[in-house]
Amino acid sequence: MKINTEASDLKQVVGRVAEYTFGMDLTWDWPGGVAYYGVSRAFEVTGEQAYLDRMVAWVDEYIEAGVPGWTVNTCAMGHMLLTLYEQTKDEKYAELIFSKVDYLENKALRFSDQVLQHTVSAKNDFPEQCWADTLFMAAYFMLRVGIMFDKKHLVEDALHQYFWHINYLQDDNNALWYHGYNHIKKDHMSGIYWARANAWAAYTMSRAAKILPEGYLYPPMMHIWSSLRDQLAAIKKLQKEDGLWGTVLDYPGAYGEVSATAGIAAAMVIQGNPLHGKYVKKALDGVLANIADNGRVLNVSGGTAVMNDIAGYFGIDRKWAQGWGQGLALAFLASVIENEKEHSDEI
Repeated sequence: MKINTEASDLKQVVGRVAEYTFGMDLTWDWPGGVAYYGVSRAFEVTGEQAYLDRMVAWVDEYIEAGVPGWTVNTCAMGHMLLTLYEQTKDEKYAELIFSKVDYLENKALRFSDQVLQHTVSAKNDFPEQCWADTLFMAAYFMLRVGIMFDKKHLVEDALHQYFWHINYLQDDNNALWYHGYNHIKKDHMSGIYWARANAWAAYTMSRAAKILPEGYLYPPMMHIWSSLRDQLAAIKKLQKEDGLWGTVLDYPGAYGEVSATAGIAAAMVIQGNPLHGKYVKKALDGVLANIADNGRVLNVSGGTAVMNDIAGYFGIDRKWAQGWGQGLALAFLASVIENEKEHSDEI
């Protein structure tokens, strides 16, 4: 894919975003999980040792202070642990990784076809609900563990989650994703095509398609490829003039939301359709315009449950920096840098 941008310039932006992220008071929960996943991706594509060293220092201090109990959302922290284990081979990281896996496999709430229920606390917050968020926090994490440690049953369970989340959350008519599904009521609650939900889906499906060796031997992967193809075909048409996607995708008056834009555009880069290059370039310009000089990512909507109506989504504050905004911006920039490297190698 031709994006035509200077990787060296993007590395400087990545450095600013990472620096701001390290200065945030993040905890062992999904905001930190997404933030440090982004830093991990930045480390992978830039080789910047300071990113790894600072993540190690943060995690080690947190382990000393005491980590919380597991939920689907706190499993997002597992992404950074995978990078730390891969680089250091320190068994304490592997122990934490498999503690999270044990929770997801044996203790996490599931419903119907063994679909993970989205959980944010020890309570049964959302009975028999699946959310697109779970794909990033849990399914993609399980897939990565299964690949790294050669655990085929984890790969299969992860792909099982993708398969059913696609079935429950993607609209067959327009290929966009709903935010959530209530299995008890058999509905999508408010039925909103929330942009960040679509980003969780698109980004993790694109990564699954990229990182799974011999993915074609797993039947659910055909489902994922087709789902992602049709989703991106629909989403590209909804991009705003400034390169962003609205926080509610199909509502023209929706404000442009930067974390969703970063996740969606990263998925386009990773999927690699060359005709998506112009959409990625617009998105890159839009995201870069929303990164302050100090590395703070702007116009990121706050934490968002499945809201009752469209007004609920529009009412979520976007004043503050958020871990998921920092992390998804870093994941996007990392994917662009990686793409530029691959493209320059081909020439």
